[in-house]
Amino acid sequence: MAGAIDTTKGLPSHPERATLEGKNKFLGFWFFLGGETIMFATFFGTYLGLRNGVGDGLASNELFTLPLVFLMTMILLTSSLTSVLAMFAMKKNNFKKMMVWMWITVSLGAIFLGLEIYEFQHYVHDYGFGFTTSAFSSAFYTLVGLHGAHVLFGLGWITLLLIRNRKAGITLTNAPKFYVASLYWHFIDVVWVFIFTVVYLMGAGGY
Repeated sequence: MAGAIDTTKGLPSHPERATLEGKNKFLGFWFFLGGETIMFATFFGTYLGLRNGVGDGLASNELFTLPLVFLMTMILLTSSLTSVLAMFAMKKNNFKKMMVWMWITVSLGAIFLGLEIYEFQHYVHDYGFGFTTSAFSSAFYTLVGLHGAHVLFGLGWITLLLIRNRKAGITLTNAPKFYVASLYWHFIDVVWVFIFTVVYLMGAGGY
């Protein structure tokens, strides 16, 4: 039963939704996520409409190399797993373990973002594939860059939570904040799976 007291730990079994504030944060997040989903769907549609507009630039099957992108995907998916482990630790009132898993999540996210920046630099410097090279390049950098901006925002959000609550332990005030931040991170990962499929796999295959 949601909100039931765990007598061995002294916290509700679902601390992230045990208070009205927590429930409101949870509900508000889903409204926010709906708007984000519509925004990304719009950018995906724009990319699909412009991906063949290469002009004098390179086409996707001449540009994309999957090994790096596959490594990036595995890193980001692993960070999603570590955030799940952090939430399991939170529900068991194991603050130290939760913090460790969340810091690992942040570290993996930072590695992913660094590789994405390297990928962009590689395309620009080695192939001359810039933002204004073609309609395809503009759509590519806009969609993938938008996702990268969300990763950066998520990293900043989680990092600030970890620093601000480093000595607070798990409370009914910060538990909803950690939980919502974790859900946001899962959303970022799901969007990347679609990017990996629609942009990179389809692009490398010439579809």
